[in-house]
This record gives sequence, structure tokens and C-alpha cells, in this order.
Amino acid sequence: MRSPGRGPRRRASFSRPRRSMRGPAFSRTCLHTASCLLKEAPRRLKGRTPSGQRWLVRQLNDPFARASRAHAYRCRSAFKLLEVDDRFHVLKPGLRVLDCGAAPGAWSQVAVQRVNSAGTNPELPRGTVVGVDLLNVAPLDGAHFLCCHDITDSATLSRLQQLLPDARADVILSDMAPNASGFKEMDHEKLITMCLTLIDMAEEVLLPGGSLLCKYWDGFLAHTLRERLSAVFGNVRTLKPKASRKESAELYFLARMYRKQIK
Repeated sequence: MRSPGRGPRRRASFSRPRRSMRGPAFSRTCLHTASCLLKEAPRRLKGRTPSGQRWLVRQLNDPFARASRAHAYRCRSAFKLLEVDDRFHVLKPGLRVLDCGAAPGAWSQVAVQRVNSAGTNPELPRGTVVGVDLLNVAPLDGAHFLCCHDITDSATLSRLQQLLPDARADVILSDMAPNASGFKEMDHEKLITMCLTLIDMAEEVLLPGGSLLCKYWDGFLAHTLRERLSAVFGNVRTLKPKASRKESAELYFLARMYRKQIK
């Protein structure tokens, strides 16, 4: 859905990520993985509901799902962040990153690699990755997770500030979403409200000049979120990474150059 009275929104597009999606080694690995999965497909389809069968077939045919298995990412959403970062260089060695809605941890995996929070390269500055989610997240070298924590809770904010060096972050990432109710407008409104909470939280933790990348579902309140972001960030872009399925209403706002002074 589009907001009434508003013209068509321009969306940034991407080419396939060079480092992650191309190269002979990647192709051989993915082809082998895909071949094995396709051979197993008839057995794995047995006993599934029609919707479950459709989901499995889609996963088997999805190049990003295959790539996530080949590269040991926890889920295909890692490639959404990889695409964004390959183009806009949001994540750099030494930066402090707060990953909201971190489960199952794929975005944190990318962040750990890009900011060098595991100290893999001793010649580069070592960053920090802190994730938070209502769900449990399996441990990850280079990241600290606050599991079973609500990002809207003031106690959670205090704990996050204790974990972040100087209680500040350079980048806030959010791929979080509410549990689907089946009512698109209601789910859209809930997700927009969650994103607005991140803007309020930015006043407490985000450094001036910092960045915020957040997922939202397109709908009647998208313009409200964009206006709030534009009020405190110097640049706001709407993105639709290729790893985000075309039929999905999922979009991302990349807001950069945070300019509101921290209290």
C-alpha cells in the first residue's frame, strides 16, 4: 500500500554482492549443496501440509537460502545486510553495533565479520557487537547477546549501555518484526511502532553521525516513520535488497548522519 496523495517512491536497487555471491568456489559449493537437497526433496516433502511443501520447495529453489547454508550463515537474511553494506559501507572495523531483534543471529554474524569484533584481523581496530531479542540466540564468537529481553524496556536499555563501550553505538541494526497476526495493516502498524521506538532509543545510545538500518513493511504509516527519521538524520534512503523477496512488502530505511544531540 502507498500513503494517500503521495507519488511513487524511488527505491535503491542492488547488483548481486560480489564477495558473497560469485566466484568458482562459491558456485561449486552451492551446486553441490543444491544437488543434495533436491535429491532429498521427495522424502522431505512426505507428511508435510500443502503450505509446508510450498515453503520447502521455495527454500530449495532460493539461491540465497542455499548460499546461507553454503557459507554457514544462520539464515538467508544475512545477504540483505551484506548487500546494503557492500554498497554503503555502514559497518567498518572498530565500530560499535547494536543488533535489535538479533535472533537467530545472521545479521550479528555479518556485523562481527565487518567490524572485526572477534579480533580475526589483529591489524584492524576491534569493534563491538551487542544483540538483543525476546528469543534465545545461540552464542557467537565476537558478539554478546541479551536473550529474553524486550528492547522497549528501560531495564534492557540500561543493560545495553553497560555492554557498549562508553555506553554508545555507532550503528543500530534492526531486522525485528512482530509475530504475524494475519491482518496486514495491524502487523504493519506494530512494526512501525517498533521502529519508532528505535528512534527514541537512539537519543540515548547512538553517537552523532551514526547510522540506523531498520526493516519495515510498506503501508499507510511508512511516511510517518520516514518523517521521524528525516527529522534526526541527515540522509534517509528506502532500500529493497535483492535478497528480500519481490512479493514481500518488506523494505528497509537506511538513515545516516545522526544529528540529534544525546541527552
